[in-house]
Amino acid sequence: MVTLAAALLPQPASAQSPDLLATSHKSPFNCGKTFYANNWYPGHSPSGAIDWQDYGSDDVDGETVRATASGTAYFNDAGSTSYGKWVEVRHGDGTRTRYAHLATMVRSAGSSMSVGQGTAIGTVGSTGGSTAPHLHYEQRTSTGAVDTSPTVDGVTVSLGEKKAITSSNTCSGNPYTPEGVCGSGYTVIDSVGLTGGRTYLLYNSGNGYNCVVTLKTTNVGSPSPMSAFLEPQGETRTTDSGSYDYYAGPVRRDAARQCVRWGGSIGSSSYTSPFEHCG
Repeated sequence: MVTLAAALLPQPASAQSPDLLATSHKSPFNCGKTFYANNWYPGHSPSGAIDWQDYGSDDVDGETVRATASGTAYFNDAGSTSYGKWVEVRHGDGTRTRYAHLATMVRSAGSSMSVGQGTAIGTVGSTGGSTAPHLHYEQRTSTGAVDTSPTVDGVTVSLGEKKAITSSNTCSGNPYTPEGVCGSGYTVIDSVGLTGGRTYLLYNSGNGYNCVVTLKTTNVGSPSPMSAFLEPQGETRTTDSGSYDYYAGPVRRDAARQCVRWGGSIGSSSYTSPFEHCG
């Protein structure tokens, strides 16, 4: 159980706001993972926040944390106080989710990135005002108030309740993840949604390589036209395209201290970035 710094506390919501219901949230963990969602009451601040904790053989410490719904993720670091390393995802309907006490984040504090439902944003830890590894999670209305009865994966956890919830996040039928396709050491730094899937840009700080992969979320397991490409500035473009069942790529290029243009396609839906993510 964690007490947050007063500066970060919202006014508590007396009831679930209708605008929060516009966004459907999944568990912030990998497909099939089961953890306790504990809505401590009284004594948890802010009231209505969820602490995700161990359940059975599933140990939450070090688990990948994924966005519960699509939006724009903002990365923050409160140091040894309050949330510690934390991410806020702002959703299209004006609502927000927060993920606190992270051990690691996929982007540095002060940066942002577009995320889809299921995009990895960090790992579970115990930074800030935390006494043990867990994920502190909040659903906030467009006014900033914390919903006191958040719903994830169709399960509502009201004040004082503790429920085991099995994640359906990333259970689209595609068994692959961008990190798994690109390989060890790569983390997602940007992504853009396509009709039928998503294209991802990843970076490996150990060797300076970027990697691009495009993953399906529909028509999974059946061949259809897809592509992924990567172009370090001043160099030729490398493209992987064809009729694929699950993904296009990976396209890996050495791009340390270089701007890159990247993107991909699924059928007629495509994305091409400007030159960005320099250095």
